[in-house]
Amino acid sequence: MASPLNRLVMFSVLVFLAACEFAPRAYAEPALRIVTEELPPYNMTQNGKVTGMSTEVVQAVLKEIGVEASIQPMPWARAYELALNESNVLIYSIARTPAREQLFQWVGAIAPTQWYIFSLAERPVKLISLNDARGHQIATVNQDVGEQYLISKGFRIGEELQSSTKYEHNYRKLKVDHVELWISNELNALYLTRQNGEDPDKVLIRSLPLPELTSEEGLSMAFSRNTPEETVEKFRSGLDTIRRNGVYDAIMRKWL
Repeated sequence: MASPLNRLVMFSVLVFLAACEFAPRAYAEPALRIVTEELPPYNMTQNGKVTGMSTEVVQAVLKEIGVEASIQPMPWARAYELALNESNVLIYSIARTPAREQLFQWVGAIAPTQWYIFSLAERPVKLISLNDARGHQIATVNQDVGEQYLISKGFRIGEELQSSTKYEHNYRKLKVDHVELWISNELNALYLTRQNGEDPDKVLIRSLPLPELTSEEGLSMAFSRNTPEETVEKFRSGLDTIRRNGVYDAIMRKWL
């Protein structure tokens, strides 16, 4: 027969095992994290609040599916790395390209986009093809789709490409003649020019359209690969719903 001490030890072990069974798992999925960058008018911070055309679409999806999560603006390179390497990370506004297709779980398009290489009207640069841009200094943003595209075509950071962390830095570089060209999303370029008190029709030249970056889908939101499929499907369903019920179109009319 077991002694009272042994019975006490066995009881303590059973209590411990039961507690472990019902305790929260240390390896539970982390909370949803939503990351973005300062890319006006798609995503931007105004008066301490994250807003913009794409942001409103993401917020509408969150409301539709009943999920609460804060949005964290940060430099694009950091947001991109988080979405590549962490679980339960939603990133927007991100261009869906063949090179990125297998890197993320794509929810769907949330805003239109067109890409150009711009020059200034006072210092126009005529480009017939992308090869004509070689030898010119071009403003880019670190790890954004424009920079990735030019790198894939053989352009090099520190030589032709002058990389920044913020889009407004590139507009200033173009204005003060630090660069001759600027690769940019059209809506962003127009917005930054107007914010500077200038008329983009008079200031900017669309030196070269970039159809490879101008998809019908536009900019998207996407999840990191290590995110549960049910989470991704929930967001896809929410995006589909706001497209069908008119909420998405109302947001587009507000901003475009």
